[in-house]
Amino acid sequence: MLEMELYEIKIDESHWRQQQIIVLKEKGGERTLTIVIGLFEAQAIYIKVNNVPPPRPFSHDLMIDLINQLGGKLERVLVDELKLDTFHAKLFVRNEDGKELVVDSRPSDAIALAIRSGCPIYVNEDVLEKINHEEQ
Repeated sequence: MLEMELYEIKIDESHWRQQQIIVLKEKGGERTLTIVIGLFEAQAIYIKVNNVPPPRPFSHDLMIDLINQLGGKLERVLVDELKLDTFHAKLFVRNEDGKELVVDSRPSDAIALAIRSGCPIYVNEDVLEKINHEEQ
């Protein structure tokens, strides 16, 4: 498991495919992971990173508020798999009794939540190896 940080957000509304991309970079390293995400998720990440107050809470703000109000804490997120060209992620939430809960998530949502909560973002080493192998 490698700790990553949000390195770049690219929002393209001009192209017919309208691809939004986030790039994670290995903390203290050079390896990167590029993930294509939806427009709304890209905007949610962009707004939080740039401290733009939304007129109303976004769904990701609501999710963090719910976790906190229920006595939980988002401890970390993990991009754990690449299946059929689709990334998969997990949320690791600690409840008020100290039990760790693992919740399946899209990477874009997991990263948007991590940005809001300040928790670390991890990627499984084999996901990075698989991407690097496919690019060669």
